[in-house]
Amino acid sequence: MFIEHLELADFRNYSQASFDFTRGITAIVGRNAQGKTNVAEAMGFLATLESLRLAPTAALIRDGADTAVIRATIRHDDGRELLVEIQIPRQGRTTVLVNRQRLQRTRDLLGVLRVTVFSPDDLELVKGSPSERRRFCDETLVSLAIKNDALRLDLDRVLRQRNTLLKQCNGRLTEEVGFTLDVWDERMATVGDELGQARADLVARLQPVAEEAYQQLAGRPLAVGLRYEPEWRRQGLAAALRSSRSDDVRRGVSTVGPHRDDVELTLGSMPARTHASQGEMRSLALSLRLAAHRLVASVTDMTPLLILDDVLSELDPERCEALLAHLPPGQVVITTASPLPEAARPDRTLRIEQGRVEA
Repeated sequence: MFIEHLELADFRNYSQASFDFTRGITAIVGRNAQGKTNVAEAMGFLATLESLRLAPTAALIRDGADTAVIRATIRHDDGRELLVEIQIPRQGRTTVLVNRQRLQRTRDLLGVLRVTVFSPDDLELVKGSPSERRRFCDETLVSLAIKNDALRLDLDRVLRQRNTLLKQCNGRLTEEVGFTLDVWDERMATVGDELGQARADLVARLQPVAEEAYQQLAGRPLAVGLRYEPEWRRQGLAAALRSSRSDDVRRGVSTVGPHRDDVELTLGSMPARTHASQGEMRSLALSLRLAAHRLVASVTDMTPLLILDDVLSELDPERCEALLAHLPPGQVVITTASPLPEAARPDRTLRIEQGRVEA
């Protein structure tokens, strides 16, 4: 499955634009701030209904417009076509149409297209806060199975309710507060244990694939470690919530659970966040994305679209050549403000100038 044609209307800096892509490698080139990443963002939005920059949906709408539109023709490997149209209003809910039929739930679009995005911001996967690694794990879980999106949303919903109660009780654990906490704790334990197990299984499956990808990029053998072992999983979340209840009430927030977890990354047995060089961190971040991409392709039998958004200029020539030599099969879109390396060999090149497309 791949994106054959893309149209944007009032999306970011595009008033009207259309793009024809190849099944192989398409390069999008142009100076900085011309709209190259905006195209990558639109393609990612088709798969996740979220901005790859984590921007609010209103930020996706061109200044002076009320609604942004993303329209794409997606072609299956067997030749079938799928028309996906997304309307993003400045006020109100985003609407999604598939083959002119409106989806009752926008989240039903998840799984129609899968996308893997590499960007310079991926360095935060290694050097950033635990939330970056949690989001990476949970987004990969959703790509592997759509049911995991409901699991993630359930946990967020329960956590909001529990935290609201903790804030309202003003540090006093009354009988009524304790009874209500019992209800939310039971629900949070059920959902949290399930998400924790899903994350643990994912990390175990990613580790050998990430290690192989890192060694391909770095050109040398080096152990890559991924470790997900939050303290609460040793006793189960229900027991952990009971133990932390007094502290939670005093502080007015849930102090244990999947929302506070981290995935520890190591290179050669040393913590990557504190001991790896900038180049090693970037290679590790790319390896994590490649590992997730390969895992999703093998499990779902649907090769995700791969987007390299201004990544090649961030790599030294050796790592750049290694990445291009080990690109997975399927559709690839490369955006760059720098000259393309010879090894890129795009099947089609599109030039962007101030929100306009030149084939």
